[in-house]
Amino acid sequence: MSQRQLALLLIAPGLALVAALFLYPLSFSLISAFTGPQGGVSLDSFRKAWELYSRDMLFTVVIVLASCLFTGLAAIIIAGTLTLGENRWIVGTLKALYRWPLFIPFIVAAQCMRTFLAKNGLMNNSFVAMGLMEPLQAVSFLDWRGIIATFVWKQTPFVALLLAGALAAIDRATLEAGRNLGASRLRVLVELALPQVMPQLLVALVLSFVTMLSVLSVPMMVAGSQPTMLTVDMAFRINAYGDYATANALGVITYLLSAGAAIIYLKRGMAAKEVAP
Repeated sequence: MSQRQLALLLIAPGLALVAALFLYPLSFSLISAFTGPQGGVSLDSFRKAWELYSRDMLFTVVIVLASCLFTGLAAIIIAGTLTLGENRWIVGTLKALYRWPLFIPFIVAAQCMRTFLAKNGLMNNSFVAMGLMEPLQAVSFLDWRGIIATFVWKQTPFVALLLAGALAAIDRATLEAGRNLGASRLRVLVELALPQVMPQLLVALVLSFVTMLSVLSVPMMVAGSQPTMLTVDMAFRINAYGDYATANALGVITYLLSAGAAIIYLKRGMAAKEVAP
């Protein structure tokens, strides 16, 4: 047996698993989405999906982009504090705490947020106990705000972990030179450190974008009102009507959104390589 045949034999189980669990469902979804009620190629499922759920498509994109924005800002603050912070107590406490949500499943995070952000939840009860608000002033955050809060809380540790590792690998002499010239830690972080780790930050945000786009439990459990995210619409079309064609059309739209994020990343990476000597 040649080395090429041996290599193919070794990777065959992995390829078979990818084909069975990813390529086959993807092909089935694409075929079903583009097949009409009478057979043949048709865009009826996409027209129906657009007529019924165009508002939810916009809502999904806005929620995920806003969550990525806040996640990136929170990750920059955490990673910058871990890398450039001088207070050992703050750095040590943050290092011990910030990674905890990374190991919590989305469904558990959604349930925690239901009890935390409800009108009579832990957050409002804590504010009332501290005298910061009256009980009648309490409002529920179990809507789009709760979805964003859950996504940001869940994904920030992942982005911060990658970003902190990239910041730790930067040549410290550059950062120390900025400090010696009188720049504040914030300015060193924004003007010297972040430009050097922007590719890593972009990778983390693209992965977070795709992850949040595919989550079902958070929008279903945290915000049950309309509009909602596409994952909830897909589940509803299948469970309530058995309408796999429309659900698969929504799935294809979700694929295209994910592909759009990946294309933006690839174009940025190719442009960076062309600029580099």
